[in-house]
Amino acid sequence: MRAARILSAALLSAVLVGACTSAEAGWTYAPAPSKAPAPSGSGSASGSAEPSGSGGTANVVTISASGIKYEQDTLTAKAGTPFQIQFENKDAGVPHNVALHTGGSTGAEIFKGEIFNGVETRTYDVPALDAGAYAFVCSVHPTMIGTLNVE
Repeated sequence: MRAARILSAALLSAVLVGACTSAEAGWTYAPAPSKAPAPSGSGSASGSAEPSGSGGTANVVTISASGIKYEQDTLTAKAGTPFQIQFENKDAGVPHNVALHTGGSTGAEIFKGEIFNGVETRTYDVPALDAGAYAFVCSVHPTMIGTLNVE
């Protein structure tokens, strides 16, 4: 009887170890980097606030994600004015969002957009922010980071 229990425990352990090591890469929860996002250099993608197509002018910042990374490094929005983030998740079946943090990617979260699977686009309404640099981070993949400059 004791030998059967030991054999059962050994088999269960082998199955669990095998399942963990043979999982196919997909999205993972990675630890957040320890430093703030660096300012964008030459050749990086960027976006800025632009007029909306609704007849009035609204601040709209466009962000997209593909390959479990943001396609933009640096974005700009107008200070003291509510704005929108139009976020396109191009990763089929992979959850992403956009959250804003003060003081770098591990700083206090001041805005969190809804997490959703791609391929889809969502628009987030963001309250007015003071001038300064903010990190935009995916809550699911905290290694996805960019800088939002509010001017």
